[in-house]
Amino acid sequence: MPNFSANLGFLWPGLDLPARLQAAAKAGFRAVELHWPYDTPAQDLREHLDDTGLALLGVNTPVGNAEHGDFGLAAQPGREDEFRDTFRNTLEYARKAGASAIHVMAGVTTPEMRMKAQDVFVENLVHAAASAPDMTLLLEPINQRDKPGYFYSTIAQAAAIIDAVGTKNVKIMFDCYHVGVTGGADDVVPRLEEFIDYVDHVQIAAVDSRAEPDEGDLDYKTVFSALDRLGYEGWIGCEYRPRGETDDGLSWVKALGAEL
Repeated sequence: MPNFSANLGFLWPGLDLPARLQAAAKAGFRAVELHWPYDTPAQDLREHLDDTGLALLGVNTPVGNAEHGDFGLAAQPGREDEFRDTFRNTLEYARKAGASAIHVMAGVTTPEMRMKAQDVFVENLVHAAASAPDMTLLLEPINQRDKPGYFYSTIAQAAAIIDAVGTKNVKIMFDCYHVGVTGGADDVVPRLEEFIDYVDHVQIAAVDSRAEPDEGDLDYKTVFSALDRLGYEGWIGCEYRPRGETDDGLSWVKALGAEL
């Protein structure tokens, strides 16, 4: 059975970051992943992690100007300098905080700019990978229902981008929820089987409510068994929106025969 990490972008949403870290440790998690923790100085975050004994797996690159519709900068033609500046800051933060991975967010594009956006994304990833040999860069396809126009939404697209970049430290963040919404719940295990060599991190949530993984169309017992069979030894991030109180919802762990 793989190891589970708490995604503190979603879990314990009513608490500040130090309290969320304490809650994750108390619940039995040994690692966390964060979305955009940048309001907390990296050294302060490192100290909170040390106090709780939690490992920090990863953070996201900034979305850009959310008020103007940005949801990432890496595949935005004409904004290469902006992406590289924000990536440099993210990398510095991640190193100081003790993270081992960065989710590089591509952003929203239009069909007309898709070919140019592909070239820019690959070029930016080549630059980022070369500047961060000590860090895993994660690519996450996001389904078009939740984020219309996001640059890519399938695992096959992410794998093709990785092949184009051609470096060992760019990998897939396989979010079972996004894969299930995009291709259906029955598509999740086949995509794992096909692309497992590209996968460095897995995330889970119910398909298609995005609540705890003990409901919905996707049988996570089957997913966990598949990951074991495929020899996956990485972490599984619990990136779901709790139905109610986060601690109450952790009953899914026992229900699915797992353990933190």
